Formats: sequence, structure tokens, C-alpha cells
Amino acid sequence: MIQTLEWTEQGVRFIDQTKLPTEETYVVCKTDEQVAEVIRTMVVRGAPAIGVAAAMGIALGMKNSHAQRVGELKQELDLICDNMGKTRPTAVNLFWAIRRMQEKFERLRVRPVAQIKQELIEEAKRMHAEDIAANQAMGRHGATLMPSEGGVLTHCNAGALATAGYGTALGVIRAAVEAGKKIHVYADETRPFLQGSRLTAWELMKDGIPTTVISDNMAGAIMKQGKIGAIVVGADRIAANGDVANKIGTYTVAVLAKENGIPFYVAAPISTVDLACPDGSKIPIEQRNAREVSHIAGKQMVPDGVSIENPAFDVTPAKYVTAIITERGIARAPFEESLSKLAGTESKVQV
Repeated sequence: MIQTLEWTEQGVRFIDQTKLPTEETYVVCKTDEQVAEVIRTMVVRGAPAIGVAAAMGIALGMKNSHAQRVGELKQELDLICDNMGKTRPTAVNLFWAIRRMQEKFERLRVRPVAQIKQELIEEAKRMHAEDIAANQAMGRHGATLMPSEGGVLTHCNAGALATAGYGTALGVIRAAVEAGKKIHVYADETRPFLQGSRLTAWELMKDGIPTTVISDNMAGAIMKQGKIGAIVVGADRIAANGDVANKIGTYTVAVLAKENGIPFYVAAPISTVDLACPDGSKIPIEQRNAREVSHIAGKQMVPDGVSIENPAFDVTPAKYVTAIITERGIARAPFEESLSKLAGTESKVQV
């Protein structure tokens, strides 16, 4: 299994996703500031992976703290959490992880400082293990929705690289293949950061799953040709009404799927569901550096001075979503009811 990130004695170790697929190199972060920077610069990316990375970064900051008193440790925790929260605004898993670490600290306040530090490290490791288990459960649920054979299209990378391991959308595909289904994946290249062509294709080829990369503007034509039996994508935030924020271009794919009568599935853990967010209009959309659009492999592709838009995400309205696959089951419309029910269900996932 791909080790997207892991806790080591030397620090938090990440595969550098900005170097894939041509270089498989790793970065070891020894401070919480370094973890925040690898999140910000997309060395690690994908909502579930960002959440686990933030938890490990917080734990690392606590491990490195010289505080002698719980009050001093709490002040440091607040600063670290604030810094982590400023890295990627759209992925709700980031804030879920920060809140979980803060709540864990509050339950430990009466303990000695050394014990608090160790317990926070263990909590971050637990979140890592839980994410993998959740993805595998999600895969089992979602595999039942995949066609027995034929093409499945995915957008961006919602695989092991976007999580602690196994993947959400790619976890569904992996589980379907493991169940004997003969699936051929069509991976949108996913401009401008090329997560589909660089990362999804790399992962699936490692697994021996047949994969074809297409440019984003080919998706509609491929659907019309009857090559796609289902579409499955991940998510960075899901509103209470079922609106889904995912990588820019997802909305276009969903509209094309509706036009062509193809089911459009979203796979994401319950931690991605934000019941406090009523609909997609309230989801903050991260704006990234224009250079990601203007340059490819360091070469400028646009004229000097031209205006550039680079939103990292878009919002797909719930009406285009056939079902949302979680580790606790499958949600269908009306999503206000099904998501609320699943989010309130005690998790059965074992780690």
C-alpha cells in the first residue's frame, strides 16, 4: 500500500506529490511549521490526507514543546492549530482534525504534560488508522454500485495519495476490481495541477488496473460514445443538503453525466460531511496562485499580463449527485435526511 504519510521517530514522513509521477521521493517534517507548509504547497493533498497530516503536525508540535505547565502547553496548541487552519480553507477534514485534537487535549488537561503529549501522538496515529479502515469500508459499499465491466470515469485524485491509504473514489474502484469486476478507468487529467494524469494514473498503474488518461475537455465526448458506465469522485466538503465541493471541473463532469444518463457518485468519509453548512453557497472556495494556470513544467503558456482565474474547487449541486458513498453506508436524496442519519450513526468501522 502507498505510504502517503506516516508518523516516524524522525518526524512526519510524506511522499512528495509535487514530484510524481517521475520522482518517488519523500519529505520528513520535523516541526509543525514544516507540516503546515507541505499542506499549503500540496506536497500532501486530498481532504482526508490533509486532516490526518494536520493532526500529526499538531502532535509533532506538542512533542517538540518545552512547556512545563498545562496552561503553557495549551497556549502553544492554540497557536499551532491556528496556523494549521490557515493552510487550505475548503477541505473541512482539516478543521475536523484540528477540533478533534483540541477536544482530546481538553479531556487530558488534568494529566501530566508528558502524558498529554504522548496521548496526542497516539490520537493522531489513531486517526491515520481510522482513515484507512474507513476507506476500505467505503470501498465495500461503493463496489456494489460499480458496473460489472466497462468504463468508470474519475476526476482529480481521490486515491491512496489523497488519504492515509486505499482511497475514497479510487478505493471504490479498487474494491470493485478486488470483487472481480472488470473495470477500465478513464482519468481526467484535471487541470491545472494535473492530479488525474500525474497521480491517479500512477496509482492505478501500480495496482495493474487498466487506465486511460483523457484531457478534461474530452469527458463529454467519451460519455456520449458510451464508454462510461459510472462516474465516481471524491469530495473536500459536503454540505448538509448534499451539495459537493470537489476539484475544479467536477461540476462540469456532473452536468455531462446527467445529460448522458450516467450515474454520478461521490465517495467521502463522514468527516467530509459538514452538517453545519446548509448548502454549497456557504462553502469557501480556495483561490490558488495564477502560476499554476500560466505555467506548465516551469514553462509559461500564456501571454504576459493576461488575467487568470484559479479557483481550486467548484460546487456540484445535489441534484446532479446519484448517491454519496461513506464508510457508514450510502446516502441518497433527500440528502438532508440521509446524510444527517449517517452522520449521527455510531461508526462500525474497526481499526
